[in-house]
Amino acid sequence: MQYWKSRQANCQVNEAFFQALRYMLDREPYPALLESRGPITAQSRYSFYAASPQTKLEIFRTAHTSLRHQLNQWSQNAFHSGHAAQIFGFLSYDAGRLLEKLPAYAADDIALPYVWLGAYPLYFVHDRQTDEVTLEGLPGHAQQAEKWLKALTDRLNHPNADEFERCSEWESNMDWPAYRDKFERVQDYLHSGDCYQINLAQRWQAAYRGNPLIAYERLLEKNGAPFSGFIDLGEVQILSVSPERFIRVESGQCQTRPIKGTRPRVADPIKDEALRKDLANSEKDKAENVMIVDLLRNDFAKSCRPGTIQVPELFAIESYPAVHHLVSTITGTLRPDRTALDLLLDAFPGGSITGAPKIRAMAIIEMLEPHRRQIYCGSLVRLSPNGDMDSSIAIRTLVTHKQKIYCWGGGGLVADSEARNEYQETLDKVSRILPTL
Repeated sequence: MQYWKSRQANCQVNEAFFQALRYMLDREPYPALLESRGPITAQSRYSFYAASPQTKLEIFRTAHTSLRHQLNQWSQNAFHSGHAAQIFGFLSYDAGRLLEKLPAYAADDIALPYVWLGAYPLYFVHDRQTDEVTLEGLPGHAQQAEKWLKALTDRLNHPNADEFERCSEWESNMDWPAYRDKFERVQDYLHSGDCYQINLAQRWQAAYRGNPLIAYERLLEKNGAPFSGFIDLGEVQILSVSPERFIRVESGQCQTRPIKGTRPRVADPIKDEALRKDLANSEKDKAENVMIVDLLRNDFAKSCRPGTIQVPELFAIESYPAVHHLVSTITGTLRPDRTALDLLLDAFPGGSITGAPKIRAMAIIEMLEPHRRQIYCGSLVRLSPNGDMDSSIAIRTLVTHKQKIYCWGGGGLVADSEARNEYQETLDKVSRILPTL
């Protein structure tokens, strides 16, 4: 399949340009923005901007065939039929229900698909290293491309006037007494041997008015992360500023980078460095991180060549606007009879946000958390026609639906966790998100 490219040499690449690009695409159906922020690394070199998919796949509460078959078949058809230059979309955390049998207790109060993928024939890509922005696409879409370029120029000359305003206080579904009670129940499960790590999260909600894209841009400014993103389905919007890669597949080489271990950032540089060192030296956090590394090594073994799975990086410290994180890296080589989507589903949802053993931890999460997680702890995904894929863990991620905005924060609990510290960690993780909005 042939592609064409058109470089935008006549536009100055700055934040005003990207604002104009976002607003221009926001006027099109189903805009999907997957943006990188922060230092330019292998994790954060490229950003992608698209709208107007040719076809889309939506899976709600049931799937007529196996999820693995449905995703592989639909994506292959989208590329081979000439509908897609790239596929962008997401799998919600609750897509795990299509992979494993799980109980149903938590309230399911947001009309978000379990899976949503769009086949996009045109997209902009920003190479942050060279600072070039390129419009790429399939043959036959030159007219749409010219329309976009004209609209982008018009938008640069007429900045967006949309607004976003939160019009109620944030309310949590799990205050401190409720969290403490659920923490004790988690400890019972841990000490009885059901699991050796369980993730527990709370959800905040507030009323709002205005355009959710403005909220996303505020988050991007204050909390920009390597795996930021905005996807607008019309009635539901996803706003993400995630620091965590889930799975990348590039030329058959696979990588996952789980986060497990957190300390808050503070303004005093000496105290901030002390917190960073405390995390780096924490045996408890290292033990939790290793649990998830082992879980993901096992997940990779389902689709990777035997003998290729390695852990080239263990316990690295990465610092973001609100927190320091402990991060490890697992790599492997994809088997020739498996696809990137096979690997994604083998490991879905990511072990860093469930616990271990994964399926039992997910069942306990369903019993303890009052509401379904929706996109939180799911994955934003990008697929390429050559079989490459990149995906995030959708933490630091919000949803807007029916004039309400939702945000989650959680953390992994082990047998020697302390309730007050773990509760505070859930607050630390959203400390630069809730005040921003």
